[in-house]
Amino acid sequence: MKNLINVSACCLAVAVALSASPLYARTPAAAGAASPVQVSPAIEAAVKSTTRDPANVTRDGFRHPAQTLSFFKLTPASTVIEITPGNGWYSEILAPLVRQQGQYIAAVVDPAAVPEGRGRDYQQRSRDGLQKKFSTAPAQFDKATEVAYDPAAPVFGKPASADVVLTFRNVHNWRKSGQAPGMFKGFYDVLKPGGVLGVVEHRAKADVGDDDGTGYVGQQQVIAMAEAAGFKLDGSSEINANPRDTKDHPNGVWTLPPSNNHDAADAAKYRAIGESDRMTLRFIKPRS
Repeated sequence: MKNLINVSACCLAVAVALSASPLYARTPAAAGAASPVQVSPAIEAAVKSTTRDPANVTRDGFRHPAQTLSFFKLTPASTVIEITPGNGWYSEILAPLVRQQGQYIAAVVDPAAVPEGRGRDYQQRSRDGLQKKFSTAPAQFDKATEVAYDPAAPVFGKPASADVVLTFRNVHNWRKSGQAPGMFKGFYDVLKPGGVLGVVEHRAKADVGDDDGTGYVGQQQVIAMAEAAGFKLDGSSEINANPRDTKDHPNGVWTLPPSNNHDAADAAKYRAIGESDRMTLRFIKPRS
């Protein structure tokens, strides 16, 4: 395995400058949240690490990783499971953060559990890409592990083995595929009593149908799904809110950055809106 090439000071400076630009500035709602989150020094250091991809750093102004992970009560000693990490945006922060004292586990869909076709091909490419990312950067990911799960009957590890489970912008997919109840049950089963489930999701104006294709979900709907699995809502935050998001876009959340699925003529309009309005919810598995 080859060592990951360190990000140069020049690239990092560009990334930081971009993250401070108006496009990537904190939204007014996040900046004026009623209960500001006390950021953990360890998390802040992981977020500021020069080993992160500069392209990922530029999105910090919308994703607020330091505040979000601190709100989810993550510590360097946590055993944390991230559900479907995608290209590893959060993995770059989480795996190094818990490398010495805790454990980072990437939960990916088992391609063999998905019917043949585009769905299986997508899951295989996603898994291969994440494994490549991990194998080429042992200084960050050598202690990271992976669990492959069947989305129809998800198991994420031994019962009561994790301190934190995190999912970022996935719930809409599970609702549309009818997999949400099983996923939340799987989260509940793998967490220790007192463990945290952290959810970030595109927030609809109100409840939406299970077959809704916009990518948005009602906040109360997410809370209801978690509570049905046995969780208790422990807190909500406006860290990732964006009041500029009107939620009526022609291609749903994918109209907005970073997908930018829109006509070129509308680029300035959607750049001014920024990424989607998102709920940030913290749930607890009761101790008894």
